[in-house]
Amino acid sequence: MSSPPPRPVPLANEPTPDGAVLARTPLTGEVIREEPARRRRGLQTFSSLHYRDFRFLWLGTLCMSGGQWIQQVTLGWLVYEMTGSSVLLGALQGFRALPFLVVSPLGGVVADRVDRRRLLMGITAILATLAFGMGLLVGSGGLQVWHVFVFGLLTAVAWSFNQPVRQTLVPNVVPRSELMNAVALNSVGFQVTKVMGPAVGGVLIAAFGPHGNFFVQAGAFGAVVLAVFLMQAPPTPSEARQASVLANLKEGLAYAWRTPTVRALLIVGLVPSVFAIPYQALMPVFQKDVYHVEADGLGLMLAAPGVGAFFATFFLASVAQIIRRKGILILIALTLLGVSLILFSQAPTFPLALLALVGVGGCHILYASATTTLLQLSVPDALRGRVMSIWMLDHGLSPAGSLVAGVSTQYIGAPITVTLMGIAVIILVVAVAWGMPTIRRIEA
Repeated sequence: MSSPPPRPVPLANEPTPDGAVLARTPLTGEVIREEPARRRRGLQTFSSLHYRDFRFLWLGTLCMSGGQWIQQVTLGWLVYEMTGSSVLLGALQGFRALPFLVVSPLGGVVADRVDRRRLLMGITAILATLAFGMGLLVGSGGLQVWHVFVFGLLTAVAWSFNQPVRQTLVPNVVPRSELMNAVALNSVGFQVTKVMGPAVGGVLIAAFGPHGNFFVQAGAFGAVVLAVFLMQAPPTPSEARQASVLANLKEGLAYAWRTPTVRALLIVGLVPSVFAIPYQALMPVFQKDVYHVEADGLGLMLAAPGVGAFFATFFLASVAQIIRRKGILILIALTLLGVSLILFSQAPTFPLALLALVGVGGCHILYASATTTLLQLSVPDALRGRVMSIWMLDHGLSPAGSLVAGVSTQYIGAPITVTLMGIAVIILVVAVAWGMPTIRRIEA
């Protein structure tokens, strides 16, 4: 099949047939194409889905994320079924997180050098092939534990390339005014599949065996390839190709460090990955030793942040165009995240702990979605892949934070550990708001 022809791009300062205008962005000075305003009444919760190419990208996100969550529960089930070792379970998760620290920056460089749409199709095709091959291996009965680790490593490397390019494509298929709505709807899709994916994976294992899950993943990834093929996106800027890969990498890191807005956004985005998000690893401790509930209580504790995140993303998608001071929104959401962590760790009853966890999930998704949006708006298209790959490092930093939280819990207990984590987040907000005032002034 041949790819669809690219859309014609009007020359600067010339009128376009559909009423679009050319504008210079206030943050980067980059000349961009602004789509004509769409007049609609009521809340704009799903407004970005009016754009055909974003619909394809969003449907691809649903299939991609759903397949990933099914894969995660299946790999964990296989390792524990084969070994009965919780240590190997933890090692598998660390193994899958490592490539995000090592490979993700390179993935950003590639996203700025190669046609992004074709790159996303190629990566997804590789993931589909790996899943199909794993299904055949599991079904043959010849699976060994090391196969699971190699498969986990290979898919994690592919995801390290997939995430930056997928993030980079979003601003290319929606106008700037719809970007936060689009990011929020992507988060909605992620949260829905996060809740449903593991449950579906468990049902499929019981019904068809674990090998069937990999075939389902392969089919889901194949659907993503088709959705991306049907998309139309502007060509990738050619500036990065004029230098070496190493020079591209250095340029991206230097730009992120010397640009105050981008540096502040990355700090407020990445530091909570070490000091806040690892609270999730301590849920079994709170279930058994703090709140003394059964396994179903652990399920409620794990689901509560997802509930908060789900409703927060719908809220953000609905009011994204109303909230102008998005830098202030990030600082408020991070402050409330720290407060919610403290309230959870010190909650006197289990229902109050669940309520606090709903707040944790909601605040987390608010600051993460707003940070993602502002980063994408603040960075020129030619550098966007490299900067977003730095933002993706949070996938690799969280396991390190979980290790620190686990050691701390061993000596001072889970409640004090999470309280200190909440205090650390609040201190971060104060330090950034005072030391990097540029973040308070960001509007979008």
